[in-house]
Amino acid sequence: MGFRFSLSFTLFSNTSFLMIVFCVSLVHSHSSDHGVLRSNRICFRGEQDCKSFHNLRDSKAKCLYLKSNHPCVSQGYVDYLYLFYCKFGGFPLLGQGLLFLWLLVLFYLLANTASEYFCPSLENLSKFLRLSPTIAGVTLLSLGNGANDVFATLVSFKGSGTRDIGFNTVLGGASFVSCVVVGIVSISIRHRGVRVKKWDLVRDVCFLLLVLLCLLTILIAGEINVPGAIAFFLMYVVYVVGVYVSSIRGNKGVCGDGEIDDDLSLGGGSDLGAPLLSGMEKGLANEGRECDIKIERKCCCLQSSVCRILLFVLEMPLYLPRRLTIPVLCEARWSKVYAVCSAMLAPLLLSSLCMPSKENSFNTSIIVYGIGLLVGIILGVVAFFTTNVSSPPRKYLFPWLAGGFVMSVAWSYISAQELVGLLVSLGYICGVSPSILGLTVLAWGNSLGDLVTNLTMALNGGSEGAQIAISGCYAGPIFNIVVGLGLSLVSSTWSECPLSVVIPRDPYLWETLALLAVALIWALVVLIRRDMKLDALLGGGLLVIYFISLFLRLIQTFGTLQFQNLLGPFFKT
Repeated sequence: MGFRFSLSFTLFSNTSFLMIVFCVSLVHSHSSDHGVLRSNRICFRGEQDCKSFHNLRDSKAKCLYLKSNHPCVSQGYVDYLYLFYCKFGGFPLLGQGLLFLWLLVLFYLLANTASEYFCPSLENLSKFLRLSPTIAGVTLLSLGNGANDVFATLVSFKGSGTRDIGFNTVLGGASFVSCVVVGIVSISIRHRGVRVKKWDLVRDVCFLLLVLLCLLTILIAGEINVPGAIAFFLMYVVYVVGVYVSSIRGNKGVCGDGEIDDDLSLGGGSDLGAPLLSGMEKGLANEGRECDIKIERKCCCLQSSVCRILLFVLEMPLYLPRRLTIPVLCEARWSKVYAVCSAMLAPLLLSSLCMPSKENSFNTSIIVYGIGLLVGIILGVVAFFTTNVSSPPRKYLFPWLAGGFVMSVAWSYISAQELVGLLVSLGYICGVSPSILGLTVLAWGNSLGDLVTNLTMALNGGSEGAQIAISGCYAGPIFNIVVGLGLSLVSSTWSECPLSVVIPRDPYLWETLALLAVALIWALVVLIRRDMKLDALLGGGLLVIYFISLFLRLIQTFGTLQFQNLLGPFFKT
């Protein structure tokens, strides 16, 4: 059933992509006044706030405004506002439908890149570097699980006026995972009498509360400098040390299945392969399983050549660009042609990502692309003479593994960049604050994998699977908040040093933080008082807290309740 759903969603995503390209090209053929694709990434700091854009009611007037001013959205390669108002001005329903389909395609790209390329490269790197299971679990494995949230947060901090999206996305994802996922898992296994390890849960929940307290301090201060950002990021080092020390202690579990290593709480263990297969929060299997799924996907269509050709054609638009630029060392997916092409084309793609955004940088662009082309040719020639047709290389693996990691990061960043840009554009089109879209749509899209995988793990993995699922629901948000926001704050403060970075004063963020802290305290108190059993009281309370938080935020967004009116000028900058 899971495979059929995956195949159906893959076909749906690729079909949607082809339909979007067809419709855009069809509409674009009737108008040639302006390009939809931006020549370079838009990273300028003097971007207008587009306040006058909101006051325009007619789509033609908005189109003229977009033609005569800078774009209102600083992320992504596509100007979605121009596309919607200037190309689909007479067909708003068609434009909204295509943007919604493109949103699904971007979610698929971000998740699929992580599952098929990013996480296998992390697993191979951990094996190559011979990292201990504990360190691999709290570093590489956590990075694989939280890749979507981390990249989305980094992208939101690169844009102008979109930092509140990053805060809302991270906190929205943390609230969803620690409330909805834990709540549904607890209710689903309430009759089994499963107990979780007390020390692990107290450690993770208390540290997450400490992280939220530090984040609240940053929000109250309203600004942060480089030392503060680095200190916030280094909190994860403290957490890693704590996990490592607890794993050395070797506490005995109370799950009913004997002793369970502390490493399992974060997907670690005595053998890294098994936890990666069973404990990854977003359904990311190990490399061998991904290879088997890829092969099975190619051969599942009732052995019909027509069906296989159709599947091949539908997969190519989204599959081929990544396959040609990301090195893959999987035995079953090895291809010397793809390997040589990835070695040649990867530097060119990286060159395009490093391009300056200034309009008068043609000479610099030639130099950057020339360096990328030269490096690509050299790497391609080396790959051609040092690889076999039948099997991947056995020696000098680190360049291949590092290349796969870097290129999967690049593709994840590209997908996240477009996703944030599209969400901001949809906020302008629908009249909804982009921050609420980050709190809901982006957070839900990045966290649905946690719900499906953790629930499946808890239902089918016994008490050990429930232990891994619940622990991951608290360890994951710690990584996403400290590392995701930490890296974003460090990069932002470093680029503006010695000035401090101004934190958006969003009173709703305080409310989200407070309710998330209430949910964590509720889980801690209920579990301790009920002998660490997962039951309906725990799950029901967490679901109620989450939906109260969501309900209040939606009402406030649509104007029925306004904290800014109640609290007065305290929040005015």
